[in-house]
Amino acid sequence: MSCRMHQRFTELNRSGRAALVTYICAGDPDHDTSLALLKQLPAAGADIIELGMPFSDPMADGPTIQAAALRALQTGQTLRKTLDMVRQFRTEDHTTPLVLMGYYNPIHHYGPGAFIRDANDAGVDALLIVDLPAEHDDELGPGARALGMHIIRMATPTTDAERLPAVLDGAGGFLYYVSHNGVTGIGAADNQQVSTALACIREHTSLPVCVGFGVRTPAQAAALGRDAAGVVVGSALVEKLAEQGVEPALGLVRELAAALKIR
Repeated sequence: MSCRMHQRFTELNRSGRAALVTYICAGDPDHDTSLALLKQLPAAGADIIELGMPFSDPMADGPTIQAAALRALQTGQTLRKTLDMVRQFRTEDHTTPLVLMGYYNPIHHYGPGAFIRDANDAGVDALLIVDLPAEHDDELGPGARALGMHIIRMATPTTDAERLPAVLDGAGGFLYYVSHNGVTGIGAADNQQVSTALACIREHTSLPVCVGFGVRTPAQAAALGRDAAGVVVGSALVEKLAEQGVEPALGLVRELAAALKIR
């Protein structure tokens, strides 16, 4: 694990609480607002940040994050601008792990080698590329790992024991467990099913496992955080930002962080 990621999970484990992993889409609703929110997330309680790379066809995402990506693209957000946001974030924050999350098309267009180099230089800790299966990450995975960046993989309720070793091969940082089948922001986790799945996954890996998709409230986060190493909240935060602005979005982060202190 990178120094930042390893240190963060070590600290959280010692304190006996799960990580709050927050997702926002870079450039939503505009570059300046997005950057302002990004810089304030750690102080509000975000332990790890997922920064979305906006893409025109985010097939794994529900309507809330789809709309966020469209807003960002319409205001001129690009992958280069997203990397620049990371650089600006790192001028003030040297400890919060930051994950770039998105789809492979923009990276392919940028050039995988150049992207890996620039992301590393900007201060990115890990990449989570939703539509890049483990068997097809030859253009991205080896180069990223050579520079110390993690490739975060996703497991779902349909990932069986036969498939899981391939998912875990070359994985780092943490494993993202999708709490239910479907897209982001829709549906809710079955806590018992998640608990059973996490127990099975831990038989195959020592990576921390963070649970996401459909986590919207502090109560849901607290329930999942009793078993998981971390809880990912995205659509609820993006929705709060879109409807009410930066300060209410930060207020939601504070509520989620407070709930995760109960374990």
